[in-house]
Amino acid sequence: MRKRSITAAMITGTTVLASALTSTGSASAAPSPKAVPNTKPAWTAHAKHLGHASNSAAVNARVYLAPNGGLDAVKQVATAVSTPGSASFHKFLTPAQYQARFGTTGATVTAVSAYLRSAGLKVTGVGASNRYVSITGTVQDAEKAFGAQIDNYTHNGKQVQAPASTLTVPADVASSVLTVTGLDTTPRKTSPATKQAEPPPAGFRNARPCSLYYGQVQAKYKADFHTPLPKFNGQTLSYAPCGYTGPQFRAAYEGNTTLDGTGVTVAITDAYAAPTIRGDANKYAKNHGDGAYAPGQYTQTLPASFNRQAQCGPSGWYGEQTLDVEAVHAMAPGAKIHYYASASCFDDDFLNTLQRVVDDGTAKLVSNSWGDLEQNESADQVAAYEAVFIQGATEGISFLFSSGDNGDELANTGLKQADYPTSDPYVTSVGGTSTAIGANGKISFQTGWGTQKYSLSSDGKSWTSVGFLYGAGGGTSSLFNQPSYQQGVTSSPYRQDPDVAMDADPNTGMLVGETQTFPNGVFYDEYRIGGTSLASPLFAGLTALSLQHSGSGAGLLNPAIYQNASTAFQDVRGTPPEAGDVRVDFANGVDASGGLLYSVRTFNQDSSLKVKAGYDLVTGVGVPKPTWLTALG
Repeated sequence: MRKRSITAAMITGTTVLASALTSTGSASAAPSPKAVPNTKPAWTAHAKHLGHASNSAAVNARVYLAPNGGLDAVKQVATAVSTPGSASFHKFLTPAQYQARFGTTGATVTAVSAYLRSAGLKVTGVGASNRYVSITGTVQDAEKAFGAQIDNYTHNGKQVQAPASTLTVPADVASSVLTVTGLDTTPRKTSPATKQAEPPPAGFRNARPCSLYYGQVQAKYKADFHTPLPKFNGQTLSYAPCGYTGPQFRAAYEGNTTLDGTGVTVAITDAYAAPTIRGDANKYAKNHGDGAYAPGQYTQTLPASFNRQAQCGPSGWYGEQTLDVEAVHAMAPGAKIHYYASASCFDDDFLNTLQRVVDDGTAKLVSNSWGDLEQNESADQVAAYEAVFIQGATEGISFLFSSGDNGDELANTGLKQADYPTSDPYVTSVGGTSTAIGANGKISFQTGWGTQKYSLSSDGKSWTSVGFLYGAGGGTSSLFNQPSYQQGVTSSPYRQDPDVAMDADPNTGMLVGETQTFPNGVFYDEYRIGGTSLASPLFAGLTALSLQHSGSGAGLLNPAIYQNASTAFQDVRGTPPEAGDVRVDFANGVDASGGLLYSVRTFNQDSSLKVKAGYDLVTGVGVPKPTWLTALG
């Protein structure tokens, strides 16, 4: 999945006021400092300590401000309006009503800014809707303001500075401060979650043969159709699908419905903006039976400028945007799509983007195919993100996040863990399946997405194990306790993800179209792609039909998902009838001049994560059935 970058050190609390002198010159008692939980970065305990940071070292940070009345009050509303059976169910606030009730006031900005300036920091700006104040200054200024020493460390191979102890703020502004980001300068960035041989716009194509539907072409022979291929564990497999298209996905997941998402707006967030997206998406839709976009059906909100391109790789994000847009339109051809571009792949820019989504309030579903490891998160940035998700829920906005593409993350990081933001209790985490869609458009089987790769031996007579390649992310959170909607469903006392799943396997993935750079020019072409970054927009498009039927937003989807798990979702369990499929790749990624590569990509071998009866860490409660289209009212 994609990784963000923000620097951090969380605070939700208090510290000491300077002593005030009475009119007689005697000192009055100052309030006692109050420790703020989780404001010291956890990683400092095992990092190399390099001593105190220079007093004159620069500090750039944001002080996020708490909602009026406190975040707990917003959480109560968010939960009530999203929970079926609640007296406040679906009584959502408009963005204006949210700001009137919970918005941070100008007086709060003034008070917090005055304190920060008194410590020597410079207030350089105020975020949209008074969400934060940005500050600059020196380490010495920050230490005075936040009551904590800032030291230098070696962390993740880089020299960074970070608080050495818990942050504090004065008691008279403590209730107004949600968190502080930027004091921990560890770089953290997001990156696209898509799995493909080479990210566009560098040209990439899938080789032939492939199957138009699952099982069409058996892999008995190589591409010349006379050189035999060996069986895999005694079984003749099929060639991988060429890539499913909108009509196939709609037939498989939606059944016979007239719903198409009309009247619903789905937002998509990624970094940067593909310059050819409008033409590419239109051409793809016309090529594959989805219908062209109506005027105004696709819109974009872009930042004033983009930044940090060298660190983020915009071309990879172009491919992600293409997949997300085309997948939503494939599932909901009548829905509007509003693309919100982040100025970079770093946390501060993504937070600005998400805040714009909830402030606009026009979209009721937000698909996000990016994230990072929980081990890379700090409490400050989690607090900043979660505040946006909670506000969105009060407004009837549902946030969906891909669960990740590295299984339990053990092979990737050496530590089993979940990803974030997908593990946040206020978002819906979308896991992945390997999905066989047959000639009749129905799902012939589906299982957990988890791939072991076997390459064809040099003599062409056997398959050689390469090992675990990729698979749907999932796990037990190290950040969050079990939310109420998972009680009685999951056995862990902690938040587990994913919540649901849809097709994600790149070897049973979606065909997408994009302008790419090939050796003989720049032009539109198509390729198959997958990852849970496919599953998230597929579920967003499907759920757009549910909102069309209900005539309302849904807020946090999870209470409704778990209450309807037995009727609206298909439990994914058992061993698939086929071990995997055979994939053919161009060695050079674009044509047969460099030769062909053959491999078996297995199903349902997702690191340590296994599908089982009931909830599991690959597919959650399961895959939506057509009854999901009417489950929200």
